[in-house]
Amino acid sequence: MSLLQELGAQLRATSDELPTGLVSVAMERLRTATELLNWVRQTSVDPIGVPQLGNATEHAEHAAAALRLAQDAIAAYLAALGLAADASAPPDRDWKAGLAKQKQPDEPAGPPGEQHHRPPPEKLGPWWRERVEKLTGEAPPPPRENGASPERPADTAELLRKVAAGVRSGDRARLGRDLHDVNAATGLGLSAVTPPVLHRLAGDLLGHEPGPDDLPRLRGAAGGRVRSLLPGTPPAVLDALLARICRTPPPEQPPAHPADSAVTASVLTGVLLARLGRDPATLDPGAPEPLRSRGVDA
Repeated sequence: MSLLQELGAQLRATSDELPTGLVSVAMERLRTATELLNWVRQTSVDPIGVPQLGNATEHAEHAAAALRLAQDAIAAYLAALGLAADASAPPDRDWKAGLAKQKQPDEPAGPPGEQHHRPPPEKLGPWWRERVEKLTGEAPPPPRENGASPERPADTAELLRKVAAGVRSGDRARLGRDLHDVNAATGLGLSAVTPPVLHRLAGDLLGHEPGPDDLPRLRGAAGGRVRSLLPGTPPAVLDALLARICRTPPPEQPPAHPADSAVTASVLTGVLLARLGRDPATLDPGAPEPLRSRGVDA
């Protein structure tokens, strides 16, 4: 390997190691928190941290843009050196960044001796199940006789795979059970992990990066299936999700219930997977990178 080729390999490795995926996930988590607080603010005059979250989200957006800019600059530099093959973009793995196992709020953390000093996780009440019932039309399961908590996925990524499996089978009752069987924190996490996944799946379905002109095609490809599985979802919620995928401003609307975007985004993920003929297991971060298709007719 020549010195020039070695330089190109090092630059490409540096570009690949930039934490663009992690920054994107952090940005989506901040947006989710902002949406939740905006919903809470409807009954409170206290801004309760929304301005601070807005500033943090803006900083995360700038960081993500700077990382993308750095990657583009490295690719352009490699191309200028005549290393066209090295300059080509590697497979997009950023969409898997949020699918790695995340520690849940109620999991023990820190040395065993300190665990008993930690406060119990905050309980947000039954509003998550009430909203899931509203969206899916499926009532929550009755309480267990022994009072034990229902089994639930270990993390949000596992929940997303379960939801995608329910979507693929077309079983709305199963979909409702899987969503009812988690707490609000796990369910709301869907809003953070799905945006990069949706953008990747939509690009695979279209055969190119989604843009504003693709909005009608995506709506036609997924809208009907999402509405059949989530009959209680406001149409504006799906429109906003599709607009974000296509990098176009979402329609003006009042603050939505924070569960609406989370649940709808997970079902939309399952619908796009089904359109691509992929198994929900492909959402496992350890699964092989799926090959991009040349586009599927909507």
